[in-house]
Amino acid sequence: MRPMRLDMAGFTVFRDPTTVDFTDADFFALVGPTGSGKSTVLDAICFVLYGAVPRWGGARGLSNALAPSATEARVRLVFESAGDRYVATRVVRRDGRGNVKTTNAGLQLMPAGFDVTKLDTGLSPEDLGEVVAGTPAEMDGAVLTAVGLPYEQFTSCVVLPQGQFADFLHAKPATRQQILVNLLGLGVYERVQKRATERAGQAEAKLEAVARMLAGLDDVDDAALAGAQAGVTRAHELAGAVAAAVPERERARSAAREAHAALAALDAELTVLGAVRAPDGVAEVARAVATARAGADEAARVVTLAEEREEKLRGELAGAGDESAARLLLRAYADRDRLTGEAAAAASAVAAAQDGHDAALAALTQARAAAERAEAELEEAFRAHEEAKAADQAAALRAHLVAGAPCPVCAQEVTRVPAVPAGSAVARAVAAGKTARAATDAAKRTVQERDGAARERERVLLRARAGQDQVTARLAELDGQLAGAATPEALRHDLAEHARLRAALDEAAGAVRAGRDAARRARRVFDTAQERLRAAWREFDTTRDGLARFGPPAADRDDVAAAWAALAGWADEQAARRRADRVGVAASVTAAEADAAAVEDRIGALFAAAGLPVEDDPVRAATVAVERAEAAHRRLVERREQAAGLREQRAGHERDAQVARALAGHLRANNFERWLLAEALDLLVDGASRILRELSGGQYDLVHDKGEFFVVDHYDAGLRRGVRTLSGGETFQASLALALALSEQLAGLSTTSASLESIVLDEGFGTLDAATLDTVAATLEGLAARGDRMVGVVTHVPALAERIPVRYEVRKDARTARVERTGL
Repeated sequence: MRPMRLDMAGFTVFRDPTTVDFTDADFFALVGPTGSGKSTVLDAICFVLYGAVPRWGGARGLSNALAPSATEARVRLVFESAGDRYVATRVVRRDGRGNVKTTNAGLQLMPAGFDVTKLDTGLSPEDLGEVVAGTPAEMDGAVLTAVGLPYEQFTSCVVLPQGQFADFLHAKPATRQQILVNLLGLGVYERVQKRATERAGQAEAKLEAVARMLAGLDDVDDAALAGAQAGVTRAHELAGAVAAAVPERERARSAAREAHAALAALDAELTVLGAVRAPDGVAEVARAVATARAGADEAARVVTLAEEREEKLRGELAGAGDESAARLLLRAYADRDRLTGEAAAAASAVAAAQDGHDAALAALTQARAAAERAEAELEEAFRAHEEAKAADQAAALRAHLVAGAPCPVCAQEVTRVPAVPAGSAVARAVAAGKTARAATDAAKRTVQERDGAARERERVLLRARAGQDQVTARLAELDGQLAGAATPEALRHDLAEHARLRAALDEAAGAVRAGRDAARRARRVFDTAQERLRAAWREFDTTRDGLARFGPPAADRDDVAAAWAALAGWADEQAARRRADRVGVAASVTAAEADAAAVEDRIGALFAAAGLPVEDDPVRAATVAVERAEAAHRRLVERREQAAGLREQRAGHERDAQVARALAGHLRANNFERWLLAEALDLLVDGASRILRELSGGQYDLVHDKGEFFVVDHYDAGLRRGVRTLSGGETFQASLALALALSEQLAGLSTTSASLESIVLDEGFGTLDAATLDTVAATLEGLAARGDRMVGVVTHVPALAERIPVRYEVRKDARTARVERTGL
């Protein structure tokens, strides 16, 4: 896997959108101050591929992906793997409750020759190529297929996190063995062992089941087969004999059925003929119809006479004139008499109201004159008061003094207000003014009260005049209405005649209704009698139609009683002739039944000889017996074949159980896993030794003994010593050699195919001395010079960074971190 371009936005310290272009960076360094975000670039690569970062503690640290106060983080990585180019995307968001979840994740296979710079033009996701994974759940399998490494192996072979670089070199043998088991996927053999044990148990269970089935097939020998064949032969012989006897039985049964049918038909005819009887009361039906018709005609005549009298009275009432107009005229006479009296009362009320109104106006005039005199006296009192004030200023000023307030003249506080002298002209003027003011106010109130009384009297006068006008107008209207009208006595005579005619008309209408009710009842009686007559004829016709096959005589349609009598006499004659014929028909029935019983006995004997019960359908019973015998024979043959097949299955299950148990036994002892681990460690150490020899200029080889790592120092006569005795730079070389060998050998030993085209080291180079740092730098330069993979380091050591051709400087301010490419 080789990264090509990394885009981040809202991811940890990279709040603003940031792009890192690795397209032609075969050997690069991520440089910058501590805490600037160098390792975050590697975190983003791990996160977008696997959804986890080593230093976050796995997927549970997902909330670390969001920049402070950010609600969304987006990471996109374009990478090459095994000749194909992919783009991976992962988005996380924080919801309203503060929970952080992955909302989008996907992996797409980009078209061949796709220009990565087009990503800056805002392409839609459909333009990026074929969708390999579209959900977070699909990402794990898709990334494993594309990269060839699971998360743990990726962080051990491609991106080596800070602080874990030398862990594999210094690990204990048991820990290193478990790491190899995890990296190489050797746990699959434990699963194979468990699966083999399960299969052995399944095979043994099947073997036991087959044995039980074989134990139930112990009755399939040759003697049983011969007995079944004999049973088939006997069943066929029975079927042949029954087949010959059944047609004879059917002929005898047919003759018996025909004799029974003839007897039943004769009895049915006797029953039909014997049931012909005239209904009770048929003679009275015709007489009832005639009586009902006469009653209906009489009721109709009475209704006609009543309707004629009613019509005559209606004509007389119509000629008597308009009753409502007479009533209106009588009411008008009464209204005129009443209003004549009301007119005199209205004239008296108008005169009284006029007198009251005139008196109120006179009182108002007097009150206004008194008010004008009071106003004149008030003005005179005011002039006297002003003259008194001018003559005695000191007494006038005392009226404005207030105890405790400053004096308006000298501005000194007034401790006590002196009394006005008793003989002062000002005091007399003030008293006279108050008296004049009170008289003026009283006069004004009197004017207001008398003005209100005058207005009220005027309203009473207007209402009285309006009432008088209404009475006068209504009298004039009534005089016009009654001009030329009849006298009240004549009008009352006309109304009495109307009442008499209406009473007579009501009586005539009642007679019409009563006559009509009587006519309806008579008609219903007539209809009922008619229906009884029709029912008698329908019953007669139904009975006669039922005898049509016997040829009954013609009926007299004028007399239903005579028709019934003729039909009943003819039916008695026919029944007598048929009773005479019945004796011979009954004898033929007895003979046919005896013949059928003899054939039945012969068939019963055939079934008794075969040891089978007799059934209603002997042919079917014989066929069933043949089928059962043949089925028993077939079942026996099938059971013999089944037994042979079960014996073959038993042998196969025995072989499967033995093989599975043997495989489980071999794997249970861990011998195979230990052998694989030993082979893997040998290959790993051989590869690492070759790389270490190249990196150390031929000084060191790497060997192992009983799981422990040692180096052979060729500069010290091939001395063998533990890896913990190496210096910092030598430890870096040995660890790097192991990491490279592990990544190379992993593709051949792991259960998945890996594309190892890059390695990125995130190590604390700042702890190395100058000589060791020079060794590390030379080692990295030699590794990059090999040209078989991209090499990247994360460091804040300038001396190391200056020796690397491509550098990505990471800077961080108060808002966000940024990445800038320097160097070549």
